[in-house]
Amino acid sequence: MIAAAARIPEWAPHPDVWLLLGALAASYAIAVLRVGPRFAAPGRAPVTRSQLVCFALGIAAVWVATDWPVHDVAEQSMYSVHMVQHLLLSMIAVPLLLLGTPAWLARWLLRPPSLAFRALRRLSRFLPALIVFNVVLVLTHWPALVNESLRSGVVHFAVHALVVVTSVLVWMPVLSPLPEIPRLVPPTRAAYLFLQSIVPTVPASFLTFGAAPLYKFYVGVPHLWGLSSLEDQQVAGLIMKIGAGMLLWMLIAVIFFRWAAEEDRRNQPTRSARAFDRELSELRG
Repeated sequence: MIAAAARIPEWAPHPDVWLLLGALAASYAIAVLRVGPRFAAPGRAPVTRSQLVCFALGIAAVWVATDWPVHDVAEQSMYSVHMVQHLLLSMIAVPLLLLGTPAWLARWLLRPPSLAFRALRRLSRFLPALIVFNVVLVLTHWPALVNESLRSGVVHFAVHALVVVTSVLVWMPVLSPLPEIPRLVPPTRAAYLFLQSIVPTVPASFLTFGAAPLYKFYVGVPHLWGLSSLEDQQVAGLIMKIGAGMLLWMLIAVIFFRWAAEEDRRNQPTRSARAFDRELSELRG
């Protein structure tokens, strides 16, 4: 059934989003200015310019995902936009926020050896993080939960909080700012991301090749561009498979080429020494 084409909802304020993001940004600034100087090395700033940029971009990604018009369209008419919203939070915002968090700030927040620190360290390993990703991926695309989250603001917020928290666990093996929770070595990191790129294929296939809409909330409501509920669901599946997959494969490529370059630099002195020995032997001969 093809519903009438919807329009982008008129602008509506979301003060809860503004307050939350404002508090997060203000807390970061206060920590950098007041707490950071106690931990920074003499003559060095508590954060680098790249960390500041990454954290600001992470805040911006959360804002785009949770404010008008993305939030309104996702909540009222388009499951494909709902998928974009989740990808922005889990694949863009969380990695940027981790990259923007210096080690001293993460340590100050987690207070090792606190329970939170021990839980994060235990769950941020290859296999536990992979399991967490699988479970949350299935749960957050379960039709009953999706339908309920779109009817209840509290459930919707809880789902987004779950996505963000578990995304931190999933990205820690790759982008951990803490030496106490070390990142995986490059080859293992690439294998980890490869497995993470395969998992979304299963639910994405159900969405893309499904014969009927899975989410009753979106059935019969007007969709942008005149798409039917089934077509909207199929677009969501393609976004999940192609969007997430391309990002992960790009990261795998970056990790591989950086690792190869580091190995080449590490082996360069050895090759130079061998070449020098050969030349010296030839001169002596």
